[in-house]
Amino acid sequence: MTKRTAAKYKIDRRMGENIWGRPKSPLNRREYGPGQHGQRRKGKLSDFGIQLRAKQKLKGYYGDLTEKQFRRIYADAERVKGDTGENLIGLLERRLDAVVYRAKFVPTVFAARQFVNHGHVEVNGKKVNIPSYRVKEGDVISVRDKSKQLAIVLEAVQLPERDVPDYMEVDHAKLTATFVRAPSLADVPYPVVMEPNLVVEFYAKN
Repeated sequence: MTKRTAAKYKIDRRMGENIWGRPKSPLNRREYGPGQHGQRRKGKLSDFGIQLRAKQKLKGYYGDLTEKQFRRIYADAERVKGDTGENLIGLLERRLDAVVYRAKFVPTVFAARQFVNHGHVEVNGKKVNIPSYRVKEGDVISVRDKSKQLAIVLEAVQLPERDVPDYMEVDHAKLTATFVRAPSLADVPYPVVMEPNLVVEFYAKN
């Protein structure tokens, strides 16, 4: 299991944006960064700084992925025909933990990773406990029968703050989700602007 080295809300404050759109984000109270120097006036970012921030924001959104994990996904996106930035988004959204989060089976992407890790999820009827597992079009993702009454699941499906995107078909009564297709950037309901084109520029230069 990937170790999360930063508290999730510190990511919000470091980026200066409520990247998950959560009501509990400290940015709703304090817009400055974390730590004792957080209130210093920020200088203008260089092109490198802008590209780095775009990469850190995208990495952070998907549960603060490690650089090794993220770079591997980026390399796969480069190998596929088409726009690398769009491919990157499509591959990130095909991660099993991202699909569980999008289906609203759990409240946060961090909870989704733990939920998968603990063996609560099946893909096409078989238990899968690897958060980075890449789902395919037509795959059916479901909460295991013994896990359907967990409080975290019952609470998550009632959350009003997120809608299920149209590249997934979800039945909350049965707690199943079908991954219909890999989305483009415009399809993904990010609460903030994501700029995968800047991520592509970052890796092209570094």
